[in-house]
Amino acid sequence: MEVTFIGHACFVIRFSTGLSVCFDPYESGYVPGLADTDVAAHEVFCSHSHRDHSDFESVKSPEEQYNGPEPFVDFLRTFHDDVQGAARGRNNITIIKVGGEKAVHMGDIGCDLSEEQLDRIRGCDLLMIPVGGFFTINCRQAFRMCEQIKPKAVVPMHFRGRTFGYDLISGREEFVKLCEDEGGRKIVNAGSFIGSIPEGKTVLVMDPLRAQYNFFFS
Repeated sequence: MEVTFIGHACFVIRFSTGLSVCFDPYESGYVPGLADTDVAAHEVFCSHSHRDHSDFESVKSPEEQYNGPEPFVDFLRTFHDDVQGAARGRNNITIIKVGGEKAVHMGDIGCDLSEEQLDRIRGCDLLMIPVGGFFTINCRQAFRMCEQIKPKAVVPMHFRGRTFGYDLISGREEFVKLCEDEGGRKIVNAGSFIGSIPEGKTVLVMDPLRAQYNFFFS
């Protein structure tokens, strides 16, 4: 499985079968400090309709066709907040399994999960989870959720960096430290791209591929 972190909550995952999947492409100019997504993928999934997660039309079709096995795709209907969607609406968790690999994108999860929901995503190979708080769960809530899900590898998303992201959300540092100190996970600094998921319990610390590092907050 190859993982590319485009930025914010947008990833392109390429499974060992050759299937490429884009999650949550953001609209051009809508996430501070990030350039256009500019990606190609066989499949596109968006967790909800907010403009920083739902620009289907920006994702191009790849030149090579996919002729491998059909993926199994499942959605968990959740909420963007902790008040049953009253504040920010609904959110979809997307689960994709193909070629013996399982990836889970949590979208803008803002609520706890039931045991039935946890059972459907436990033990995944890759978990993409928001950590920035305010609009989503925060670092501590994300850590607790990871302890319940027990993914092989987890990558934090929807956080603020020095030159990118919304100023209402936090960085990922607390989440990474909790995973290392209390969760016993190995920290892997993977840049913007990782070619394969490391063995064992890991946290992939990834930089946005589309970060514009000449952008500064006022």
